[in-house]
Amino acid sequence: MTAATATTADTYRPALHYAARNTWLNDPNGLIFHDGVYHLYYQNNPLDNVWGNMSWGHATSPDLVTWTEHPVAIVCDEEEDIFSGSIVFDRSNTSGFGTASAPPLVAVYTSAFKTGSAHDGLQAQSLAYSRDGGYTWTKHTANPVLNRGSAEFRDPKIIRYDGGAGSYWVMVAVEATDFQVVLYKSHDLKSWEPLSTFGPANATGGVWECPDLFPLPLDGDPENLRWVLTVNLNPGGPNNGSAGQYFIGDFDGTTFTSATTVTEGLQDPARLGEYQWLDWGRDYYAAVSFTDAPNNRRLMIAWMNNWEYANHIPTAPWRSPMTLAREISLHTIDGQPRLIQTATGDFTALSSAGPSFTLQELELSDCTRVLDGAAGTVQRIDITVTPENAEEFGLILRGNGAHGTRVGLRPSQNTIHVDRRTSGNTNFHEAFPSIDTAPIRPVNGSYQLTIYVDHCSVEIFAQNGQVTITELIFPTPTSTDVAVYAIGGTATINSLDITQYA
Repeated sequence: MTAATATTADTYRPALHYAARNTWLNDPNGLIFHDGVYHLYYQNNPLDNVWGNMSWGHATSPDLVTWTEHPVAIVCDEEEDIFSGSIVFDRSNTSGFGTASAPPLVAVYTSAFKTGSAHDGLQAQSLAYSRDGGYTWTKHTANPVLNRGSAEFRDPKIIRYDGGAGSYWVMVAVEATDFQVVLYKSHDLKSWEPLSTFGPANATGGVWECPDLFPLPLDGDPENLRWVLTVNLNPGGPNNGSAGQYFIGDFDGTTFTSATTVTEGLQDPARLGEYQWLDWGRDYYAAVSFTDAPNNRRLMIAWMNNWEYANHIPTAPWRSPMTLAREISLHTIDGQPRLIQTATGDFTALSSAGPSFTLQELELSDCTRVLDGAAGTVQRIDITVTPENAEEFGLILRGNGAHGTRVGLRPSQNTIHVDRRTSGNTNFHEAFPSIDTAPIRPVNGSYQLTIYVDHCSVEIFAQNGQVTITELIFPTPTSTDVAVYAIGGTATINSLDITQYA
């Protein structure tokens, strides 16, 4: 369960984000809202805090903020590791694993078969089912149910398609090293037939993993649905290492057709910045969405880490948190459909009645100013800034004077960046100190940022969620200042509100 107060031995345990009690986690799996509860399953090493012994961990939440950890849900054995996958509520008991009056939850996961098993070295798709709402699971005796004879076939996301082509289950998985999304259909979750493939396209700098496919109304119009295909890749992100990209188009029940592809085939390195990224930071990977979220909301969680240094981050006894849950919507931006992301969850139990620090109309001229009364370790920061002639301006978070995590905007370059070279403990891996950059443009002449600061992370939602940047940080406990700055000219902070979380 997440802890709001870090101990000396557990300095970086998050207050707002989920982390396992004393083990390793990576990809979120099987996200589903069922019987009034959000279920988060995830890649878990139940025996250590580094990658290995892959099984499915399990946590639940009523509000997407307060999480309760449960015993390991689906455990690896001498035959297989349990790699990523998804869960559906089989309402009509198409699988036969439950009854008409008590339909089951069905998990579809990748069996990574071990040396000496009947499928030595292969990855194939298998089933497990739960008859108690997701707390205990039984593996299907006839696993695997879909085997392509491939060592890189993984990460099935199951959706229910109801459209012009009929009504059936669709599996969206990947051939990771071929940069291909592969689609299959089934009426019972056991027997699968191929539909189509998508890719290679856009970013192909690393293996493709953890796909998702879902419809969203464009600009809130339910009569104008578009389909979104997300694909995570490692490495090959816009700022190195792990990342997630998305395509927008149409799915007719057989084929996904992208309307936003920039590069067919293998990527053009010179065009990396033109691709559509779920997040521009270093620490947002394996993002997938919840099944059956209330009110047809599309909610997504990702693993907050990067494979470049994932096993080395300085946390103990746990290692790796999840991101905040995000609500995903689709809007027309500059004439093109683009995803908008906002943090979601009930934070009221963790905060006071309102902002604990606020200011308006502060002019900065080539200076850095530490804000008295703004210090804290777990915060939400809302800021609107209008540039005058400053070359760069922004904030320094979890700081000590001029040292800390710098979030800067450079209007002449149309960029926002996070500089964590002096963010605290950065020497545990050579790839960690970084300056990570994303494109951004002013809206009505100003820049608006909402930033969630936790004991080991910053999540930035810029221009009301048009641009997001997620970064791990490991500041010293005494680095709690918030500072604002301008370089090479003047900028005006129109408003700044900080909510402290307990």
